[in-house]
Amino acid sequence: MYKHVALLVRKQGMTHEEFVDHWQNEHTPIARDIEGVTRYQTVLPTDAENAEFDGLAELYFENLEDLHDALGSPGSRDYDPTKEVAAQARADVDNFLDIDERPRFIGEEIVQKDEVDGDTDGLYKHSAFLVRQEGMTHEEFVDYWQTNHTPIAREIDGVVRYATVLPTDPENAEFDGIAELYFEDLDKLHDALGSEGSRDYDPDKGKAKEAREDVNNFLDIDERPRFIGRETVQKDDT
Repeated sequence: MYKHVALLVRKQGMTHEEFVDHWQNEHTPIARDIEGVTRYQTVLPTDAENAEFDGLAELYFENLEDLHDALGSPGSRDYDPTKEVAAQARADVDNFLDIDERPRFIGEEIVQKDEVDGDTDGLYKHSAFLVRQEGMTHEEFVDYWQTNHTPIAREIDGVVRYATVLPTDPENAEFDGIAELYFEDLDKLHDALGSEGSRDYDPDKGKAKEAREDVNNFLDIDERPRFIGRETVQKDDT
């Protein structure tokens, strides 16, 4: 599946609560009906004061052509869709989003582990937006991430689902990839991956400790945004 992940930043002068109200009650009913969308999920921060973004919006498509048609080309933060609902959604984002401060990512999702049969509604999710170390090519990064790190990460204690997202156009992508770890319990997430607002963490046991030590081999931690939130599946026709 191909998906568009938008890291949402509210407009200046708007509170987080005002942003969430508009996003969930005004924008989401439009966005889930965008032409070609097969699944749509939103992620709200568990600790908004310490979160790096106000939320995540994730739209899935069966093919890349439908995604680009609805949401723009890989390197463009802005877009000018012509289809009816996509155009309506684009017009509405100006009411609550700071477009210039909103990173976006288009990629192909690879499910590495799934103990919930794809049912992520209500799960707690840690999304790491990965940036490779200086001197490493994107291809070298992907090879290490998928071959060396992923077998460790998917066995972190408490993880019930793990997915990696690879950019469809690495040259224009804002990140080298996304790692998504799902937990049923927020305490287990924090125990494994650190508290909200901390880009770094110091787990002291098991696969979480091993994974933390391994990230130094391929990630630029200081340039890697992360987001902890609770996911709501707004539409699922997959």
